[in-house]
Amino acid sequence: MRIQMPHDTQDPFSDLGLHYAADMVGTAKTFSQTVYARTTLPLRVFEGARARTAEINGCMVCRAFRAARDIPKYSAKTDDAAQGVIANGDAPDEDFYQNVTNWKTYAGYNDRERMAIEFAERFCIEPQALAKDEDFWSRAKQAFSDEELVELCHCVGSFIATGRVAHVLGLDLICSIPTIGEAA
Repeated sequence: MRIQMPHDTQDPFSDLGLHYAADMVGTAKTFSQTVYARTTLPLRVFEGARARTAEINGCMVCRAFRAARDIPKYSAKTDDAAQGVIANGDAPDEDFYQNVTNWKTYAGYNDRERMAIEFAERFCIEPQALAKDEDFWSRAKQAFSDEELVELCHCVGSFIATGRVAHVLGLDLICSIPTIGEAA
């Protein structure tokens, strides 16, 4: 880990603000919770974008996280109301998560899921090119409403920020979220 945390810390995401930059960490946590609680995006669209962002960020916790499995457990421990997204449709199966890198060819995604994964990848890697890509935006506007595009932007922005902070500080090495592929 890149910063000192108490040895008994099981949830560094929640505990970080108790020790450092309380206002900033609290605001970031509120933003992240709002993304999960208030999005109207279908769960599979949301999770496709989140899972691809997690792969790019490198955060082990984010890569292992499964919204439908983990939000109820996390919310029960923290009195967190961020369960909104899990009510937005069917949960992805493990093949869904294991193939986000192969979003162009994996047959298990529908057009909106594939578009959300492409968006997340490009938002993370090439935001300047994405902003100017008229072909992409033409396709995106056919797949999503303006409201959904704004939500998708804010969701991916939250995933990038939270995941990169966790990974760069090494918080993903001590979290209690299950490891990749661990059974529910």
